[in-house]
This record gives sequence, C-alpha cells and structure tokens, in this order.
Amino acid sequence: MRPWSDAQWWRTTSRDRDGGPRLLPDSSSACGGAGNGGAGQAAGRAARTQAATAAPTRVPGVGDRLQRRIPSASRQVVAVYGDGKDSADSTVVLYTKHGSTWQRERGWTGHNGKKGWTTDHREDDDRSPVGVFTLSDAGGVLPDPGSRLPYTRSAGFAAPRWWAESHWHDFDYVIAIDYNRVKGTPPNDQTRPEGEEKGGGIWLHMDHGSGTSACVSVPERAMRYLLRTLDPRQRPVVVMGDRADLAA
Repeated sequence: MRPWSDAQWWRTTSRDRDGGPRLLPDSSSACGGAGNGGAGQAAGRAARTQAATAAPTRVPGVGDRLQRRIPSASRQVVAVYGDGKDSADSTVVLYTKHGSTWQRERGWTGHNGKKGWTTDHREDDDRSPVGVFTLSDAGGVLPDPGSRLPYTRSAGFAAPRWWAESHWHDFDYVIAIDYNRVKGTPPNDQTRPEGEEKGGGIWLHMDHGSGTSACVSVPERAMRYLLRTLDPRQRPVVVMGDRADLAA
C-alpha cells in the first residue's frame, strides 16, 4: 500500500496511476449438431472445427452496447476483460481487423482498478471506467522504444522513490487512455475537460503485480509490443470493463 494515491501524487507533482497481471479469453465458439452414425459425427466435428477457427466479425465478448461505440474506422482494439465487477484481475487482448473480421494478435494477464470497475468513474474511487476510449498519445521515463503513437519522454513520469520499490517502474512506458483528457497532449498533461471530480490520468502502463488506482497494467513486454504496434492510422481504441458489463 502506498501512503498516497496516484491522483494525490499528481496533484503535488504531475499525475499518474499504478498497475499489474491474469488469464486469457478466446473468442467463444459455436457448436454444430450431428445425427447418429459416423457420417453425422464427422460432420459435427467438421462444423465445430470450422466454428472454432472462423475469425469473428465482432470483438469477442463485447455486446451490442459497446460494440456500437467502436468507431467504424478502427482497425485495432485493445480489449480489457475484467474478471469481475469488484476484481482487480483482467486479461488484455489485442485484436486487429482484417476485412470484416477481427483477428486475435496477442494476449496478456493484467490488472485494473484495485476495487474493480464502474460505469460512473470518480476521482479516487479506485475503479477503472467501463467504456470505449481512443488511444492517441504515449510516453514514459524510458527512451522511445519505437512507438507509432506520439511519444513524450520525461523524468516527470517517474514514480516517487518513497513509493514501494515494486512501483518504481510503473510509468517507464505509458499509453494514455483518452478518458477525460485532451487528445494530442502528453499523457501527463493534467487538463480534465469534464472536471476534476470525473478523475483522469488513466493509462495503460507497466504492471507491478496488483491492482491500480484506475489504470490498466500489463507486463513490460506487452507495453513494448503495444507501443510498436498501435498505429494512429488504424484508429486504435481500448474496450474495457468487467466481462458482464462488456457483454451487456
């Protein structure tokens, strides 16, 4: 436990969150029925194999409500599947759209807000906001690893050394989640168009093994991959929430 929340630290220096890992979902597969006998069983197996391998035309696990909020021009989706409404554990998967289908590229265990998820995020509630948000800007303490998103390197991202040592590298790499922020500015810009009470400074960042203040955290290898892969020309977005809210 840190003596101050991320939001409190940013009010005194700049602004940040903390972060950390869990297990991977795959797209659900449909089953085909078969009659009795060898031919029917073979046909059933073939149908199941085809259904399991067919690429989905929708982002798996995302219901109509949020599916409609994914911009039609988006070709990259980072899906964050929270284990439960009050759980800090999640799975993060990158999907890329090819034609009309979504292909799963990679997935990682991750963490979200230490108290879970909310559809009405407030400052210091320790819950991650459910929704669809664009991904426009990146940065961190470390040099640009080859980011396609605009990257701001700054020592101002560094976590205070009075935090637990396990948190010191949380912000070596970050990608701003465009929740209550101004696109086209560094991730640690503190402007909050919807007001301070709605919170802000919500990022994808490096994992420290437990829940965050509201951010989504993944391993360092995942951050490097996302920075090198997310392309502004592909209009990347993050779709995030607990599994029940995502599927609604």
